[in-house]
Amino acid sequence: MTVDPARLSAIWPFPTTVRFGPGRLSELGKTTARLGIKRPLIVTDAGLAGSDIIAGAETFLTDAGLAPQVFSQVKSNPTAANVADGAAAYRNGEHDGIVAIGGGSAMDAAKAVALQAGHDGPVLDYAVGGPRYREIDGTAIAPVIAVPTTSGTGSEMGYAAVISDEGSRTKRILYHANLLARTVICDPELVIGLPANLTAWTGMDAAVHCIEAYCATTYNPLCDGIAAEGMRLIAAWLPRAVADGHDIEARTQMMAAAAMGAVAFNKGLGAVHAISHAIGAHKDSHHGLTNAVVLPYVLDHNRAAIDERSAVLARCMGLPRADFTGLLDWTLEIRETFDIPHTLDGLGVGEDDLEALAETAAGDVTARENPVPVDAAALRGVMDRALAGTLG
Repeated sequence: MTVDPARLSAIWPFPTTVRFGPGRLSELGKTTARLGIKRPLIVTDAGLAGSDIIAGAETFLTDAGLAPQVFSQVKSNPTAANVADGAAAYRNGEHDGIVAIGGGSAMDAAKAVALQAGHDGPVLDYAVGGPRYREIDGTAIAPVIAVPTTSGTGSEMGYAAVISDEGSRTKRILYHANLLARTVICDPELVIGLPANLTAWTGMDAAVHCIEAYCATTYNPLCDGIAAEGMRLIAAWLPRAVADGHDIEARTQMMAAAAMGAVAFNKGLGAVHAISHAIGAHKDSHHGLTNAVVLPYVLDHNRAAIDERSAVLARCMGLPRADFTGLLDWTLEIRETFDIPHTLDGLGVGEDDLEALAETAAGDVTARENPVPVDAAALRGVMDRALAGTLG
């Protein structure tokens, strides 16, 4: 088989320093101090603001001689207004670095605040495709330390931040190499006790990252290997993590899998994320849950282009059928096990929403990466089937 040499050329980014393992949060103070940060702004969400996790983080930082403050005005789908408020808190508090603690919303908000704090004008002007995207000054981006408290988005490992534009009801992507956290602290103890539904939703988010990355057409065997191993871990450990939130081994393996999914999708994503971003922007739905609902319908749409790759993933996962049907059956069975809706109406999406959602999804940057080219009409077709519950 002859391969176009251009398909073998790519830039392969890789993550930052990761301090991984139970109890690692205790290293937050010395890690922050080593980076020369003296007045860190902790960026988190309102649900975590009063938690023992944040209290412990503050203690570790103050014990290291640092002066932390907390900013928690972050929605589950963070907005440009949240970012502007966070940047104001950063400047007014004369902070010199950011500690992001939480799930994907906190991570994305923190990275966006890090950019906004050193740049004038609206943060979305600097989003991909925005009028000032090429004007980002990497030296003006505040240093970030990331501490995830979920195992799903893997945003702590990435160069991007997804921010909702409430005016246009779209999700916009900020991207720059200096948005990558200087250090990541992955402490599985912070995920202990996460409710079963959130464990399932975030775990399925990690699964979608691995599946879409593995099936993306970009040439990147490094990311392929990471995605395949991530799916092996997810298939083995996600059911255990959902069944017993205190299973530290399952929590550890899922935290690793989530990080791997985020590294893998440097290769690309696809229509699951394009549709999920659109629904999240319009309906404020949980990203991982939305991905899980949409996934089988996009797999079905892409089948002709991903048959061989689906078979490889199914073998890596140890599924009874090592083919596309085996992978599709797994997505359906695990959604049923986790009580995830089968159709879009479970996300509050109705027939009247589909045209606008399809147009929004078609404009999302991840739509360009789908293995089968898609436009608004094709995405509308996928969503029609997702609303009706029709596969095949």
